[in-house]
Amino acid sequence: MRRDTRLTVRPCLAGAQHAAPPQRMAFAVLIFMLVIQPVAADQPAVTVTERAHVARIKDLTTVEGVRENMLIGYGLVVGLAGTGDKQQTIFSVQTLGNMLQRMGVNIQSQITTIQVRNIAAVMVTATLPPFARPGVQLDVTVSSIGDAKTLYGGTLLLTPLSAPDGQVYAVAQGELVLGGYSAGGGANSKVVNHPNVARIPMGALVEKDSSVNLTKFTSMSLLLRDEDFDTAKDVASVINAELGNAAARVVDSRRIEIADVHAAGGTDLPGLMSRIGGLPVHTKPVARVVVNERTGTLVLGGNVTIGPCAILHGNLSIEVTTELQVSQPGPFSNGKTEVVPQTQVRAQESPLQVVQLKEGATVEELVRGLQTMGASARDVVAILQAVRAAGALNAELDVL
Repeated sequence: MRRDTRLTVRPCLAGAQHAAPPQRMAFAVLIFMLVIQPVAADQPAVTVTERAHVARIKDLTTVEGVRENMLIGYGLVVGLAGTGDKQQTIFSVQTLGNMLQRMGVNIQSQITTIQVRNIAAVMVTATLPPFARPGVQLDVTVSSIGDAKTLYGGTLLLTPLSAPDGQVYAVAQGELVLGGYSAGGGANSKVVNHPNVARIPMGALVEKDSSVNLTKFTSMSLLLRDEDFDTAKDVASVINAELGNAAARVVDSRRIEIADVHAAGGTDLPGLMSRIGGLPVHTKPVARVVVNERTGTLVLGGNVTIGPCAILHGNLSIEVTTELQVSQPGPFSNGKTEVVPQTQVRAQESPLQVVQLKEGATVEELVRGLQTMGASARDVVAILQAVRAAGALNAELDVL
């Protein structure tokens, strides 16, 4: 049996600096070694068993043309306890003046001198669901666009919500619900969560019909939420097996087309979707790793594997401490009292630790090994990025 030696080179040197207080700096050094593997020429490649899970077609796909739409509007919040926009936010006072003028009160000549602290200019956003008809209630989000301190206790006045086509589809009004608060002022203040964004549950009413009549559709296309050729093929096979004909065909990795709805299911589109929407499909999860550098969050999806590599990790900590001392001159010396800084520098380096991974190792094994060596969550994120750059991570890496 002929044997050859394959040299897998995954060199990588990365440095991660963690911004601690100004007196303290931390460095993490990540090194990837050369891994030499003797592999037989006729040795089969290592395969990873993918675990399929069952999902319904309605959970995997959406009907093309049936979607949500974004709505936006500009409004005014009133009833604030002196925490609204200040005088430099001119547009909130102008909005109040225009609103009062429509009600028969003219204050346009005094716009520049009016100081009203109980109002705030806001942007109102909502999502218009599919098949929304007049009278349907929507949740809205209200966000301050001026310099209001908090929207606590405010009431949103009647605000039209329009789509990108400029037409008004809903109107919003109601009392705001906040998930935080702000108290005090200046240096003696406390803020919990974000008091400049609020919600109004069921605070908008749909005024214009934007629904689509599905009974007139003669054809339709199903769009996969996550594109995948294997899943698209399985969905088409399950539909054809249920309908007893070759009605569904795969167009690409995201789209499955049914050319004749009436011939396929013997009914209209709503009846066909009711029939095939609950059909089970065996899908394979996508190998993906999602990391958030800002929070140090790591989420693993699918069967994520790692190629053979060795990771060396060590920490070097440098701590700089500055102590201020007062130098007092002797009596009758005509000297001045001075503040003298005393600086001390201490360096500490932890022993180098090694994590070795074989072919087909999972990210769970990597994370477990890094935890045993004392690596922090941010170190794990940096190491995964370095593994991906070295070509040893067999998955998609999404960095938020």
